[in-house]
Amino acid sequence: MAFAVASQSDSARLTDSEFASASAAAQFIADTCLVDGPLGRIGLEIEAHCYDPADPHRRPTWDEITGVLESLPSMPGRSAVTVEPGGAVELSGPPELGVTAAVGAIAKDQAVLSKSFEAAGLGLVSLGADPLRPAKRVNPGARYRAMERFFTASNTGVAGAAMMTSTASVQVNLDAGPQAGWADRVRLAHALGPVMVAISANSPLLSGEFSGWRSTRQRVWSQLDSARCGPILTASGEEPGIDWARYALKAPVMLVHSPEPVPVTHYLPFADWADGRELLGGRRPTRYDLEYHLTTLFPPVRPRQWLEIRYLDSLPADIWPAVVFTLVTLLDDPVAADLAAEAVEPVATAWDMAARVGLADQRIFVAANRCVAIAAERAPAALGEGVQRLAEAVAQGRCPADDFSDRVIKSGIPATVTALALGEQ
Repeated sequence: MAFAVASQSDSARLTDSEFASASAAAQFIADTCLVDGPLGRIGLEIEAHCYDPADPHRRPTWDEITGVLESLPSMPGRSAVTVEPGGAVELSGPPELGVTAAVGAIAKDQAVLSKSFEAAGLGLVSLGADPLRPAKRVNPGARYRAMERFFTASNTGVAGAAMMTSTASVQVNLDAGPQAGWADRVRLAHALGPVMVAISANSPLLSGEFSGWRSTRQRVWSQLDSARCGPILTASGEEPGIDWARYALKAPVMLVHSPEPVPVTHYLPFADWADGRELLGGRRPTRYDLEYHLTTLFPPVRPRQWLEIRYLDSLPADIWPAVVFTLVTLLDDPVAADLAAEAVEPVATAWDMAARVGLADQRIFVAANRCVAIAAERAPAALGEGVQRLAEAVAQGRCPADDFSDRVIKSGIPATVTALALGEQ
């Protein structure tokens, strides 16, 4: 997590007092989901799949991956390093003031991490979805074991397994900003989603097959329960906190701590638990339970006191800085934000279209070119060349998935993945 939140230990918090009602829980969510303050801080989280270049069909084991992590030197950008359920490795950078500083810091850490895995005979591949291997969990964590059971019980076992073990992203964390602007800011963060999905689409294959989607990662997420993974509906139109509270209370409870995470294998909206219609662990939920519940909800934009932008595919090192700069500029620069809001309005809800065909849709193509041009006019020298390359690709109607697909068609999936794992861009 890029923006730290102070909290007491999990074991102590299990004794928090229980909520008296769903209304009390809703009020807590609305009051705490965003923090009033200035804009400017950016935190980045970057995931990459771990491969064995000598055998790209093989998924490196938990011991192999954690062995590399145990030997890592200090990260110059102070990123934390963690392992996702399927063995993907994530860098989570601390918040930095300004996008140039955030990009520079985590790029240094990414270089250190790649060299360490290379020294161990492994490689990191930045794609939105694993193009070759079937879904398989290697992280033994109790949370992920319980999540598997939940997805199986809710008849989304295949999509749930793919989401946990075969997808990877670039996540951008931004300050919520001044409270007076929250409604417009959250609305724009959602409205930019389809265009940014099309620009960053980088997952045309999954488990050895072309899916027919530019962003198969988005397709996988769309196959999960929309009450947990769909966009937050802006029903109130004015108060993001109310929208998030409504979303969170309608979402089914995934896990309850007793004290280890235990899956809830029947459909139980959090509101019903808070209102006492059904008790879990013999009790109503506490603040700890509610905060944990919020971590099991995966909308494309998630308020966590700051805003988590979760809709970008994992991208190669020569592309993601320009994509991140574009997104941050369109949200944080007030003039750029107004221009972007107008540009994306016609395609603000075209999530599936963007994921399926990307920039081949004419309306998305026009909006994407306008958005990248707005950002390019504001690019600093350190990022100018990368943003210009991105603008040229978008002008040609191409996204990273197109480049990857061309390589696969020419060389095959295993050879292409091996080349990427060996650092050949």
